Amino acid sequence: MKKIIDKITYILVIALISISCHDDLDQSPIDPDSFTEEDVFANADEAKSALAKLYASLALTGQEGPAGDADISDIDEGTSQFTRMLFTLNELTTDTAVNGWGDPGLADLHGLYWSSSNDFTEAMYSRLGQEVSFCNSFIENAGALSGTEAESFVAEARFLRAYAYYNLIDLYANVPLVTVVETALPEQSSREELFNFVETELLEIQDLLPTSNEYGRVDQVAAWALLSRLYLNAEVWTGQDRSTDCITYSNNVINSSYSIHSTDVNGNGYAYDDLFLADNDTNGAQNEFIFVINFDGLQSQTYGGPTFLIKGGIGGSMDPTEFGVNGGWAGTRTTSALVNKFDSEGGDNRAMFYTDGQSLEIEKIAPFTQGYAITKFKNVDSQGIQGNDKSGEFADTDLPIIRLAEIYLNYAEAVLRGGTGGDLNTAVGLINELRDRAYTDLDGDISTGDLTLDFVLDERARELYWEGVRRTDLIRYDYFTTNSYLWPFKGDQPNGIAVDSYRNIFPIPFNVISTNPNIQQNDGY
Repeated sequence: MKKIIDKITYILVIALISISCHDDLDQSPIDPDSFTEEDVFANADEAKSALAKLYASLALTGQEGPAGDADISDIDEGTSQFTRMLFTLNELTTDTAVNGWGDPGLADLHGLYWSSSNDFTEAMYSRLGQEVSFCNSFIENAGALSGTEAESFVAEARFLRAYAYYNLIDLYANVPLVTVVETALPEQSSREELFNFVETELLEIQDLLPTSNEYGRVDQVAAWALLSRLYLNAEVWTGQDRSTDCITYSNNVINSSYSIHSTDVNGNGYAYDDLFLADNDTNGAQNEFIFVINFDGLQSQTYGGPTFLIKGGIGGSMDPTEFGVNGGWAGTRTTSALVNKFDSEGGDNRAMFYTDGQSLEIEKIAPFTQGYAITKFKNVDSQGIQGNDKSGEFADTDLPIIRLAEIYLNYAEAVLRGGTGGDLNTAVGLINELRDRAYTDLDGDISTGDLTLDFVLDERARELYWEGVRRTDLIRYDYFTTNSYLWPFKGDQPNGIAVDSYRNIFPIPFNVISTNPNIQQNDGY
């Protein structure tokens, strides 16, 4: 799939989003060289290229590589890339990240004082809406093809649509549910209606997806993994505890062919860092990746993705060449709240911080040297060789969206929340498997008495920081907006303060409400 992305052309995008409203307009072109939707969906082989666009829409931002012909207007093209926006909304708003750039609206996010016209919340809404639109078009057209391969393609598209709606539920709560290509203004749906839709879709496609698939494409286990996530957050989103269902589908994933990567490939004494290197599609880390977004420094260039995570986090006295890139943007660092979750005596190799010339505490967010830098993501492979783009401008490192380690943590949390069908000793064993990898010996092991909900939350921070789930985790624990847990500059105050609870969700973009009278703004905005 990684090699298919660069073959997608502008005309294919037009074909995907073109809509014929009346049967009398459904005419074949006279020009035999004209490439239309008929050609794209002529058979399963052609449809596979269209399917690639659905995956590519989560990695790329337009039709001319990194910049020049953006899919989304009114925001810097690289900024609007999906995984960059996921980091911005789900990590920068929390204890794991700060950024000192002066982009309008960026400081508002870490300070938790954004408005309904924030550029970043608008861009993410547009990005997810675009993905839903592309998926709807593909499902409608590929659904007319016969054969098990086409059926499997449609199931993949339904997964990607469900994943887009999962994020819309999480970030915006009450958005329109649109499953067909139409021109009418959609009605607004409730969070519970959207939850039920995503749940039903994933349950229906779990047996339509292949039991295994080529790297970068989803399979049956991906549906189970997203159900595990969905059920873990069900009480926040619907008012119903679904911990038992979370355990059921976490077990399905845990008992699948995926495995925790534990082989130290680059020979530095531990395996965790292999997950975030430029060859993580081949170095063994891929066996842990259930849903991953592919990047290539030559074939899929973007100023989001791993390029943003790596270059955005390099500044001060850091040497960019050690990270396989040609420079740093001196932006993102972390707070002492994350640093202090790691053993003060060391030993946890997941604590990937750059401290030389960096202060632990942050007095002002703007200077890069305030706050430890993060060295988790690199554009070098297991042998220390730079990624494919030898200029160092764009990175190759693939970004896992769901990996097996998260499902281990989901299982443990669901057990502690009272779900049936799980086992506390099993949960401890799963946590210790992750900690054994982190500590490279048994010093990090815990016992059943150590396993509490707060311990699991802290372990999630240690294992999953900067992977796009932190805000969701804090909301589930009622820590995101309350004074139960404070971190530096929460609420725009150095020591942190509570903020209004309506900020647990983002506003519906102003331009959406102004053009669709069916949409009501979320409370508080």
